[in-house]
Amino acid sequence: MDKWGIDKTDTVALDTQDNALVLIDQTRLPGEIRRIRLTKVQEIREAICRLQVRGAPAIGVAAALGMYVVASRYETGDPKVFREKFLQDKETLNSARPTAVNLSWALTRMEGVLQKEPEKSVEDLLQALKHEALRIRDEDIEVCRRIGENGLTLLQPNDGILTHCNAGRLATVRFGTATAPIYLGQEKGYNFRVFCDETRPLLQGARLTAFELQEAGVDTTLICDNMSGHVMQQGWINAVLVGADRVAMNGDTANKIGTSVVAAVAARFGVPFYVCAPTSTIDPATAKGSDIRIEERGAEEVTELWYETRMAPEGVKVFNPAFDVTDHSLIAGIVTEHGIARPPYEISLKEILARGQADGQ
Repeated sequence: MDKWGIDKTDTVALDTQDNALVLIDQTRLPGEIRRIRLTKVQEIREAICRLQVRGAPAIGVAAALGMYVVASRYETGDPKVFREKFLQDKETLNSARPTAVNLSWALTRMEGVLQKEPEKSVEDLLQALKHEALRIRDEDIEVCRRIGENGLTLLQPNDGILTHCNAGRLATVRFGTATAPIYLGQEKGYNFRVFCDETRPLLQGARLTAFELQEAGVDTTLICDNMSGHVMQQGWINAVLVGADRVAMNGDTANKIGTSVVAAVAARFGVPFYVCAPTSTIDPATAKGSDIRIEERGAEEVTELWYETRMAPEGVKVFNPAFDVTDHSLIAGIVTEHGIARPPYEISLKEILARGQADGQ
């Protein structure tokens, strides 16, 4: 724990002494582990847009904690004015990134607190918002642990595992989604061999996943994105584990750009491809992957951001979608905290969501 009582391994946290959102700035990794403290809605939105916090679960938790922090600084004792300001700031945060469903999911839960408490004072509303935000944080930790337990049932000791992008602890509060089975297996002596692809253009596999797995003592090998077919052809990969930013009800999933390529290659070589995602990432309002809005980001991420000098000619056209959609036919299973969904996903995902409702989540 640090001097504010925050677990030093947590990606997203709340400083309860000063009411500040505390994040590990992921744009500085792996060279510098730097925490930033945010209190204003625009700087929290900017942190989400600039990927200082990223990964669908971590974005959701940051939004929930951030809304409480922002609301705690409203200079009004009028509940009506308080609610109006809250809804305005909620929409500001909700516009930060369009693809990850956890952002709007968490903000909707926070808004629900105000709807449930129409007669409360501002002080009581703040306490209710704080309670809900911390509940969302704690749920993320527990959900990822359960995803790890369910995912581990799909693996064997000494398996070779391929990851894509970062669905590790840096994408959540503490354990990760796709890496949760890896960390649990590490504790149990499974001796996994993990291959992390570099995940261009943001290099989140190289900068984040390889960094955190190596720090945890996992046998980690970094490869370029276009080496996935080769390592599968060699027989080194027994399973692919990836995360998701949104899961449609037919089982199509949106994840970091290039995920669909890895899934297609895995199908070619008979390697099971698993998506590890909390039920909060399953979107009942999205029927199929083609309904998912794909975020497009700036050209500089491709041409110059991670290079000492520009690596593309001036004026060249750049297409930079942040995500792609993996067809459900390529997915062997979707691992959640309430079990593993299998095809046909139209049925199994509804069953998974029903289990969550029965458990009160």
